[in-house]
Amino acid sequence: MRYSAPVLAKLQGSFRHLKTPLIDAPAAQRDPAVIQTVSEMLGDIERRGLDAVLDCARRLDRYDGRDIELTSAQIASSGDRLPADLREAIELGSERTKAFASVQRASLKDFETELVPGLVTGARYIPVGRVGAYLPAGRFPLTASAFMTVGVAKAAGVPTVIACTPPQPDGAANDAVVYAAHLSGVDRVFVLGGVQALAAMAFGLLGDLPVDMLVGAGNAYVAEAKRQLFGTVAIDLLAGPSEVAVISDETADPELVAADLLGQAEHGPNSPAALVTTSEAHGQAVIEAVDRQLETLSTAEICGAAWRDYGVVTVADDRETAVALMDDLAPEHLEVITADDEWYHDRLSNYGSLFIGPWSTVAYSDKGMAGTNHVLPTAGGAKHSAGLSVSRFLKPLTYQRIAKDATPQLAHAVQTISDSEGMAAHSATATMRLDRLQSE
Repeated sequence: MRYSAPVLAKLQGSFRHLKTPLIDAPAAQRDPAVIQTVSEMLGDIERRGLDAVLDCARRLDRYDGRDIELTSAQIASSGDRLPADLREAIELGSERTKAFASVQRASLKDFETELVPGLVTGARYIPVGRVGAYLPAGRFPLTASAFMTVGVAKAAGVPTVIACTPPQPDGAANDAVVYAAHLSGVDRVFVLGGVQALAAMAFGLLGDLPVDMLVGAGNAYVAEAKRQLFGTVAIDLLAGPSEVAVISDETADPELVAADLLGQAEHGPNSPAALVTTSEAHGQAVIEAVDRQLETLSTAEICGAAWRDYGVVTVADDRETAVALMDDLAPEHLEVITADDEWYHDRLSNYGSLFIGPWSTVAYSDKGMAGTNHVLPTAGGAKHSAGLSVSRFLKPLTYQRIAKDATPQLAHAVQTISDSEGMAAHSATATMRLDRLQSE
């Protein structure tokens, strides 16, 4: 998440930086060593199948030979081993995410229209057949990931959704992650992590057909595996480290802004956080608040490194410039905390998901409580792409039905264009129909 030099050069408004990143490079770069390792692993798994998958699991995840698939009873009972408050929170997140996805699905309607007499066209929304979801469970298990991937796929009508999640140090699955998947409607769960998990789902090595689509976040190796498997299967998006940006002014509480910046920086030491403000005093106050909060945060080692290396604070002379700067950053998560939030909402265009007002925070969506999806574009991807939603699991399949009476106009036009292009076979498909029409 960096400003684009060509955009800044043409920016009409003026601005200045109060804090710049220590590292002048993108937060996520494709590491040649990662690329090579993933390529070799995928090639080996494609050649040797499940044996190679299990070899990777032994080497990387301490696989001990137990069955990698959880039984339906193990999946269903996962919530029984959780504290009551955690179980209730997971149930709430699942419910909210399903509700939002269901409304999205209802808004996507099949249609049919007669463009001109005899020319009927339409589209039907058909779900993909099989989805494979990767559910991270490493240093910070992303409990809500199942809501966003498994649950939303099911809301879209996907018949079969399988999931893989890496084992914990004891070799078992994370119960909170599995319970979230259970509530989301998962069909099968495998205790399998990393590149080998994605390859097993993509190549159909888990006792069933290959999946049509892979979704879910992961580390650099998982992201690279998705990139290399794209084409063999569809993917949701290629996401890098989590990002957060805030537009705030002198009316915002610096402590809240600082907390929200650090909340996403906590995802990893290379997670960018940016503040654009129209008040220099506010910007300086946020910087000071970040420093204070880092003194007591238990995850300060992570947050502090991310803020030091990738954090940026920019003061814009006016709100139009603030919008232009933020649209250039195109952050994954964007908070707006100002005296006129709706003015910004009406004018901002590039973001993965927007959080409006001081009572909204990214963590509410991260954990599934806001209902919206947290699988979102990073590294400027919000300039051209949206996040995961029910629409990503649906194929808007078009069709056309042509009546005999509509043939002359269509056929003559197609013949004319095809002949001009030198495409004789195309032309013949039209002229043959004209001949048959004229012979009647």
